Amino acid sequence: MSPLDTKHPPAARAAAREAEGLAKRGLAAPPVLKKGQDGEGSLQVHQDSDLKIEGAKVFSVYGKGGIGKSTTSSNLSAAFSMLGKRVLQIGCDPKHDSTFTLTGKLQPTVIDILKGVDFHAEELRPEDFVTMGYNGVMCIEAGGPPAGTGCGGYVVGQTVKLLKQHHLLDDTDVVIFDVLGDVVCGGFAAPLQHADRAVIVTANDFDSIYAMNRIIAAVQAKSSNYKVRLAGCVANRSRETNEVDRFCERVGFKRIAHMPDYDAIRRSRLKKRTLFEMEDEQDIVHARKEYIRLAETLWAGTDPLAPAPMEDREIFELLGFD
Repeated sequence: MSPLDTKHPPAARAAAREAEGLAKRGLAAPPVLKKGQDGEGSLQVHQDSDLKIEGAKVFSVYGKGGIGKSTTSSNLSAAFSMLGKRVLQIGCDPKHDSTFTLTGKLQPTVIDILKGVDFHAEELRPEDFVTMGYNGVMCIEAGGPPAGTGCGGYVVGQTVKLLKQHHLLDDTDVVIFDVLGDVVCGGFAAPLQHADRAVIVTANDFDSIYAMNRIIAAVQAKSSNYKVRLAGCVANRSRETNEVDRFCERVGFKRIAHMPDYDAIRRSRLKKRTLFEMEDEQDIVHARKEYIRLAETLWAGTDPLAPAPMEDREIFELLGFD
């Protein structure tokens, strides 16, 4: 019986037509949606087991939009490279601006590159989609579908598939996924299916901590079926850490780094450089040491944290104003 037979349910016929169309363009079928595996009522993107990243330590960086995830990821990648590690950073945002301080310019996305060869991935070479950045850090921008038109998890899956096909993960020590904004669906949580540890970037304010609480819940949901565990949080762009620490104490979480609101970090972004390429100002030297310390902490291995995220009303009561 043909998969397009009218006796099949409409959803099955639609899925078969999509898979057939993708196959004609040399693109794999989209990942299967698994219902309920990652929490009550969930509908999550389930990655092919063949796409498992082996050999490297994999970290996924999350946080509120605009909190400094890309700055944190890029400087952390540079710090790992200074420790002699072979590093790959994957930007998971349609803005494709995760790696520009490592490379000095915006990189094309995997999706755009695939479109350029009519989705015939076999025509691509590694240099078509991977750029060598500062101190040998390999940089790739996965990109994403146009707004409202597709699944970010699918893009992550295709990117990892390309990397494995070209054996670019074979000699890699560290992989860092820099993930866009807040966790809003299973697709944006897809990097968690590859990660060993999730790191959350936050600031010492209500909105950032509120987002962190929701991200903790997302990671905890994934951890029931995948190896990912929470490593802790980085207090970023914050003179103080009192609110972050108060939240962590309440839920059983941990702050593993603190990056004050240094103007030098803002200037490094404007110069399209990591902190490790900037002149040796006092703030820059301090920030570098903190990133090196964070890289050493993550490389040595962090205890798997299992905080209990708060209900929305509870977090308002803890951190909100009267």
